[in-house]
Amino acid sequence: MKREVHLVGGTRPEAVKLAPVALAVREAGLLEPVLLAGGPDPATVGRALAAFGLEPDISLTVERGTGSRDELLIAMVRELDELWSVRTPAAVIVQGDTTASMAGALAAFWRRIPVVHLEAGLRSGDLGSSSSEEANRRLVAQVATLHLAPTPLAAMNLLDEKIAHTDVLITGNTVVDATLAMAARRMPFETALLREREASPNRLVLVTAHRRESQGEPLDRILDAVKQLIARYPDIDVVLPGHPNPAVRGQVDAALAGVERVTITGPLPYPDRSRLLSEAYLVLTDSAGVQEEAPSFGVPALVLRDVSERAGSPTAGCAKLVGSDTARIVEEASALLDSRVRRDAMTAGGNPYGDGLAARRTAQATAALLGLAPAPEAMPVGANVVTSGAAA
Repeated sequence: MKREVHLVGGTRPEAVKLAPVALAVREAGLLEPVLLAGGPDPATVGRALAAFGLEPDISLTVERGTGSRDELLIAMVRELDELWSVRTPAAVIVQGDTTASMAGALAAFWRRIPVVHLEAGLRSGDLGSSSSEEANRRLVAQVATLHLAPTPLAAMNLLDEKIAHTDVLITGNTVVDATLAMAARRMPFETALLREREASPNRLVLVTAHRRESQGEPLDRILDAVKQLIARYPDIDVVLPGHPNPAVRGQVDAALAGVERVTITGPLPYPDRSRLLSEAYLVLTDSAGVQEEAPSFGVPALVLRDVSERAGSPTAGCAKLVGSDTARIVEEASALLDSRVRRDAMTAGGNPYGDGLAARRTAQATAALLGLAPAPEAMPVGANVVTSGAAA
């Protein structure tokens, strides 16, 4: 019987990034991947996995009262510890910097199960943020056995923190694998509102603003910038996937509902979002995942944040930090909408986050950790990809 490797996911982005790994582990045939859905909404994890033909093998039941992060962390550690006391995996893979990742890493470490940290080494330097992400990613690094860095810069961060170089491997980011595979299918839009605008000849601007720090006044400024861009450029359409939080959705509707050439949707299925991204001319986003995916399609991103742990994007030129100031957003977006040459130059260097082979490297590195395969080669520097599906 094959030894099991458990992949812990608690959010939609985690599920998307873990799905290619589960498929690659299964294809390699050396280990049995077991997908664990936990976190605040396991059903969301299940829906994201379904886009890849997968489903959770185990769903954790986490009772919540206050909805706080400490409550979720404690509950998930308890559930995972109980599971792993009777069904102990050979290794545990956690992804990124969420509470679910933190819970999986701690529970595995306390059970002396090797922890593989996918997307390791990202650093914003902002421990004072209202988000716990920077703390989570640093703390997971302290208990991980194997650190799979998406970029050379992320690997350098780990080495600077005295992580042994033998425990660090540059794999690329598995979200590139996921979005390239999904966009290549060219599946019909599931969302009716997207089917309605499909025949539009206009350039598409995709806007996503979901992070906690974007809510309130920053979001008002972002939405005002969108209105100004729509008024200035009659040849653009804006698609803005809404936030599930009713207060945030109400803020978006109050600003943009009824504005011509603006489509506000609910949260999009992953195939819809990947196809939309592949057809976009420009992206305005505060999403880490979108920053990582967009360059694969030759789509530049203006990042609606003041700091980002994805330093590779600005360094490579495929993204630019613009914050939430209305005038700055309009100015930077206008420069790219006015000049196709300037727009294309931003992504001419390809995607610094990967070549679509990160999941295979992750599967082989995990098997190598357990003595089942030779260690894989790191992602070659400059092995970036831009698909031919970028917007014309």
